[in-house]
Order: sequence, then structure tokens, then C-alpha cells
Amino acid sequence: MTLHFTDLSRILFIDIETAPQFASFDQLDVRLQGLWQKKIKQTSWFSRHYDNPSSDNIASSYREKAGIYAEFSKIICISAGFIEQQGLTINSFRLKSFFDDDESALLRAFIPVLTEHYYNPSRHYLCGHNLKEFDIPFLCRRLIVNHIPLPKMIDVAGQKPWQTKQFIDTLEQWKFGDYKNYTSLDLIAAALDIPSPKTNMDGSQVAEVYYNDESGLEKIMRYCEQDVITVARVFLAMQHKEAISDDMISSTTVTKEAHD
Repeated sequence: MTLHFTDLSRILFIDIETAPQFASFDQLDVRLQGLWQKKIKQTSWFSRHYDNPSSDNIASSYREKAGIYAEFSKIICISAGFIEQQGLTINSFRLKSFFDDDESALLRAFIPVLTEHYYNPSRHYLCGHNLKEFDIPFLCRRLIVNHIPLPKMIDVAGQKPWQTKQFIDTLEQWKFGDYKNYTSLDLIAAALDIPSPKTNMDGSQVAEVYYNDESGLEKIMRYCEQDVITVARVFLAMQHKEAISDDMISSTTVTKEAHD
């Protein structure tokens, strides 16, 4: 059943970006190296790519795929956006991003958003693409790794799907009960004639940009914000509500360039 919203300000649109904890496989301690080999060899991706895997294949797979596994990676950016409206009219879309090489500092900066503003699972909502399968579980795991208590809004371990109505997943909404295929945010946006969020990079490039580009973290932040804008636009299109125009969007994110 599709939920219909009148008070859109109660929805926080979010996206996270992740990267391997280290620039290369050999920087992992020996225990984690062994566990990575076991983990990646069990994936269908690895078996499709390598018939007779070598140590070089194992090392390159870490750089390419570790970012999607919470045990081997870290969050480097969280972007969030919310709608301001007057009556039923959308006035603006406000963005803020939290990005840092220090994951613990990033998480501690972001968590007040979920404890002071969007904190009530009966009243507030978090919206993202593949939110339930990726962003929320990943965020919870990394909070635990960093010894940070889980906010009530996302502390859903052991709960059934019908007990997590505070999560709005645009991927799940688009499936309409079809669980056979994954549909990317970019593809849904294209189908709905919404601008692509992948104009400068895509998710597969995040690790390379992060470790090889001097200004990579800020580039990733801008990419993450574009994903949040697109998620909000897709959600609104599926609700048959007015679109967010470019002139409605503003960001309060403080960058290094702003400091300089």
C-alpha cells in the first residue's frame, strides 16, 4: 500500500557514501586479509570475474568491492535534505552534508539530526533508495563499530518489515511487490524524466576518487547531495506532487573552500 503524505517536512531524505577503510589490501591486518579472501570468494561477482583467482585478484577486489561491506569499509559522507512547505506548496529543499576522513567524527556530527530533529518513528520518516537493504544497516553497523549508541529512529534490529514504517524506500516503492530485480536510482529517474544524479561520477568510482583525488572527498559530497535531490524528486513524482526545481535547492554544507 502506497503511503500518501501532506506534511512533507516530516521526511528526511538521506544517502551515504562509503569507501574501503584502507587504500590497499596489504594495509589490512593479517586477520582481516584472511577474512576478506573468504568473504569475496563466496560472492557471485568474484566467481564471474575470476576462474583461477590469484593474490593480485584478491587485492584488486578489495579496492573495488570492500566499500559495500560494513566490516571492511567506512562511511565518508552522509547527505540529508528536507522539504520546507507552506500549506501544500513546496517552498524549498534544504541540504546539509557531513563528510570527513574520520568516520567517528562524521557520525557524531550527524547523529543529532536523528536524536533532535527526526527522532520519532511514529511521526518522522527517512527516505532513500535501497535504504532498507543498504544505508540503514550500514549506518547501524558502523555506529556499533565506532561505539556510538543507535538512535531510536534506526534501532530496528529484529523488527519485522511492518514495524519499520518510518523507512521509505524508493527502490521498494518502484518494485510494487516485484522482488526479482534491482532498479537503479538513475534508471528510475530517467523513466520519470528527472535529471540524472550521475553527471560527474557514479558509485563505482567513489573509492578511486576518494584515494586518488586531492579534492576527492568534496567531489563525493557533491555527488551524494545530487543523489539526495534525485531521491526526493523521484519520491515526489511517485506521490504525484509538484517537483523540486533547481532554484528551490540550497545547501548549508560547509566545505574547505568556504573556510579558505
